[in-house]
Amino acid sequence: MGEINYARGDATVPSVRGVKVIAHVCNDIGGWGKGFVLALSRRWPEPEKAYRAWHRDRAANDFGLGAVQLVQVERQVWVANMIGQRGIRAGSKGVPVMPRIGCGLAGGKWSRVEPLIVERLVGRGIAVSVYDHGD
Repeated sequence: MGEINYARGDATVPSVRGVKVIAHVCNDIGGWGKGFVLALSRRWPEPEKAYRAWHRDRAANDFGLGAVQLVQVERQVWVANMIGQRGIRAGSKGVPVMPRIGCGLAGGKWSRVEPLIVERLVGRGIAVSVYDHGD
């Protein structure tokens, strides 16, 4: 079994060859405006536009927890808008992340997320790079 590749840099400019999917967690209430999504929107308008349309038309599509929307932004780069966060605030029931992949604003814990990624992706031969923002 392989490992997760940890790198410093900008996740919107992946440094690996071939087809890339930039996966990130979105909330289930249509909010787009804080955290990593701001970097995505600065680089490409398509992911935000697609997410907002997906939310707006949710009565006629699969928008909801667990759904994923793939948006092509370059020839070999896709953004995965993953609905994995209920609402936007932590409350008495804990952080709003489901599954616990959003470890920034959403409050997830990497010590719980990393084993899931290793098991479900790396363990199946899928290369995974995690970018820590460089200065």
